[in-house]
Amino acid sequence: MRASGILLPVSSLPSEYGIGCFSKSAYEFVDQLKRAGQKYWQILPLGPTSYGDSPYQSFSTFAGNPYFISLEDLIEEGVLTKKECDAADFGSDPRNVDYGKLYKERFRLLRKAYERSDISKNAEFKKFMEQNGYWVRDYALFMAVKDLFHGAGWNEWPEDIRKRWGYALEYYQRTLYYEIEFYEYVQFKFFEQWYRLKAYANERNIKIIGDIPIYVAFDSADTWANPQLFQLDENGMPISVAGCPPDGFAADGQVWGNPLYRLNYHEQTQFSWWIGRLAACFRMYDTVRIDHFRGFDEYFSIPYGEKTAHHGHWEKGPGMKLFWRVRECLGEKEIIAEDLGYVTDSVRQLVKDSGYPGMKVIEFAFDSRDTGSASDYLPHNYTQNCVVYTGTHDNETLTGWLEEISPEERKMVRKYLNNYHDTRKELYWDLDCLAMSSVAKLCVIPIQDYLGYGKEARINRPSTLGINWKWRLLKDEFTDDLADKIADLTMCYGRF
Repeated sequence: MRASGILLPVSSLPSEYGIGCFSKSAYEFVDQLKRAGQKYWQILPLGPTSYGDSPYQSFSTFAGNPYFISLEDLIEEGVLTKKECDAADFGSDPRNVDYGKLYKERFRLLRKAYERSDISKNAEFKKFMEQNGYWVRDYALFMAVKDLFHGAGWNEWPEDIRKRWGYALEYYQRTLYYEIEFYEYVQFKFFEQWYRLKAYANERNIKIIGDIPIYVAFDSADTWANPQLFQLDENGMPISVAGCPPDGFAADGQVWGNPLYRLNYHEQTQFSWWIGRLAACFRMYDTVRIDHFRGFDEYFSIPYGEKTAHHGHWEKGPGMKLFWRVRECLGEKEIIAEDLGYVTDSVRQLVKDSGYPGMKVIEFAFDSRDTGSASDYLPHNYTQNCVVYTGTHDNETLTGWLEEISPEERKMVRKYLNNYHDTRKELYWDLDCLAMSSVAKLCVIPIQDYLGYGKEARINRPSTLGINWKWRLLKDEFTDDLADKIADLTMCYGRF
């Protein structure tokens, strides 16, 4: 069945308090998706962000981001007042997230809510802990200890707690009891609110596409609590880290810094950690996009401490062994394989063998830089089993991209569209139509590409810090007129 959806991170939703969250605006966005005839809402990872604010560098693969908890809901519960929330300084720009102010004010208010919650007597909280304690307890302890040591990475903690010696765990659990319970409370509220929002979307026949990174952050509860899963030395430091080799987009390649998996251990345990991770994901989302899918075929290994990727090399990944196990344990699940970038024949074969749809990006079809094979992204070469995007969170918006590409590339766009008349600003809608008209069974378009916004609306610029993950949709920008226009387009191309 043909379908379409819109890409918008939760952080980019409008809200009164500094960042998009599970507030009334999220429900209103779902209503507009319904009006626009969309069947999917794609978001970015929902984990708690660490330094750099990237959702792809999280303190936990299981936990939720405290920033997304709706303060409005906490006001209705009576654990916060509107006066307290209105007095908080989240910044004055409704278009951009101010993460410095957000960190200071959001946690201050959440602590007030916790102190007033009497959460230890809450039966639903106890049930949540029984069901999720296997990860919540490690995460809450990790965050409490991190706060105690002023945010230091776990590799900088005293040896006893760094290496999780029994007496040390008992000591910190006892000493930091209320700090730990605070982080448990925050996770309880996050998931309570998220599942309520997801149910609202599902009731309106809108599915949520979640997004998970293939790797975890080094400074995370996962790595600290489960060092055996990763390529770490006897001192807990990475031996090799993830990244990608030099290409047309990055002359030095990219060094992501994530610890690589100890694949022998994962195979010996029949991929139990991965099964648990994906099971948790499918409780949160209807469909899961796995970032950097090619890493399951081959992954790029860079010696720890290298500043560039020049001395890295390819290693063999788990391949279909993992996904056979996923099917065995979880059944058939909706997974999108992010197979962008330099794609080899073996990667193509893995995607084919898995049966998961790969990704096609319209912008890549006209880009002369090294994208693997630009012709693969031209719609006339698509197969049905793929998901087409105009662009992703890592790319320029369509309008920004049209300004950025060379005259020769722009000429190719016009030739392919047979449009030599519209202004450059107007071409974005033709490219939206191109994606929607393709044979791809699912089409997902970022909201910015329906609005015709330029470079100022870009979500992320890879390999840069301090300027990303900030853009927000303003209240009432997703108008009824725009929703109706998208609905007409959706009906025209049989995706309604």
